[in-house]
Amino acid sequence: MTKPQLLIDTDPGVDDALAILMAYAHADLAGLSIAAGNVGLGHTVRNARTLVDLVGMTTPVFAGCAMPLVRAPEEDAAFVHGQDGFGDVGFAEPAAAVSAESAALALLRLTRERPGELTLVALGPLTNLALALRLDPSLPERVARLVVMGGAVTGHGNTGKVPAEFNIGFDPEAAHVVFEAFPAFDLVDWEATLRHAFDDAEFDGWLAAGDHRADFFGRIVATARCYNALHERTGLVAADALAMAVALDPSIVTRSEKRAVAVELDGRLTRGATVVDWAARLGRPAQANIVLEVDQARFAAMVKRALGVPD
Repeated sequence: MTKPQLLIDTDPGVDDALAILMAYAHADLAGLSIAAGNVGLGHTVRNARTLVDLVGMTTPVFAGCAMPLVRAPEEDAAFVHGQDGFGDVGFAEPAAAVSAESAALALLRLTRERPGELTLVALGPLTNLALALRLDPSLPERVARLVVMGGAVTGHGNTGKVPAEFNIGFDPEAAHVVFEAFPAFDLVDWEATLRHAFDDAEFDGWLAAGDHRADFFGRIVATARCYNALHERTGLVAADALAMAVALDPSIVTRSEKRAVAVELDGRLTRGATVVDWAARLGRPAQANIVLEVDQARFAAMVKRALGVPD
């Protein structure tokens, strides 16, 4: 069977790391396009290079936007992921290089070289992708699929703005550009990831049974697990990994709904919220396939393979 062909835009990030390990285990990667988000761009680029070293590949890493399109970010996620985004473990300087090509230009070039072949997986703030769209609005015509991890479709967000999810809330203008430009995309929101968390004890068993990738992930995820335990988030929440599972195998989705989705840009309390037209009142095209449920056993099998757990 032909492997999925992926182009990943991301802000590593602990859960981004797990998603990227899944991609390496199940797909071919054309590149890693990096933005600021969970932590600053210097850290996210370094973390991407660390992952490339870990798996022993030569995937190109493209540094992108260090700031949102319009406003300075109100918060990052260092309090969850650690100040360096990887649990403050203190890894050595990675050997993998950073490309001289900027992320937005790389997104355009790679999709021009391989039109209709690449699934674009957006795991972080959408700044790089929005910039690419402003440079070339025809980009969606060359992407086989777009899968976005972002949003909170019924308002149970995870930021200082109550309804907003982090990736969308970090750069709402960028999300607006992307949601308006793509006629169809899969949306894996924060609330779905909470419904698909892994049992802590079961996940600990995977970490114990896995290879060097499991050891690595167990080290970087410790800070995030402590944060979640203190904030009554039960189980191992793997947001980006769920989006990656959908990107790797669309048939894993067991329930979804197509709806028009927009981003609130101006609300004092709601800036960055994803607004879903559940009742089709606005007459706008339903561009977002909102993933509600996936086959949890198949999702788990993908994660276990990424961690090197024997079958």
